[in-house]
Amino acid sequence: MKIHIYVIDKKGKKELYTPLIEHYIKSCRPWAEVQIHEIFTKEIARAQEQSPEAAQRAYSRALERHLAGGYNITLDPMGEMVDSHTFADLLKDRGTVNLYIGGAFGFERSFLSQSNKTVSFGRITLSHKLVKVVLLEQIFRGLSINHNHPYHK
Repeated sequence: MKIHIYVIDKKGKKELYTPLIEHYIKSCRPWAEVQIHEIFTKEIARAQEQSPEAAQRAYSRALERHLAGGYNITLDPMGEMVDSHTFADLLKDRGTVNLYIGGAFGFERSFLSQSNKTVSFGRITLSHKLVKVVLLEQIFRGLSINHNHPYHK
């Protein structure tokens, strides 16, 4: 199984959360290859200074080419609230899963409608750095549930 996480965020150097991110990627290895793709273009930088709508359009353009091939899950605060078992079901029996974390201004409705599923881990706003850790933990938990590993208990 392959899991790709596409996040609108500047490629960071070593950061506070790096050891946790690396830990969860490594923990997932028995069941899935997990890759994080940080995407931040000059167009996104300019658009974020113009307006929320321009930023959302720029996010969509940057991410749309990654929608093909696989099961697409977009994280959005207004998406369906899921628990860990429901999230695990989204990963079950999939060859490739693509997950999308938007920029500061969220996603255009047209991008959300192209996803197979839009989910929310809650209505609070988290930094991109922290949401990557939360998402990776839930991916590991979901894989653990699907493979009857005791971590999730």
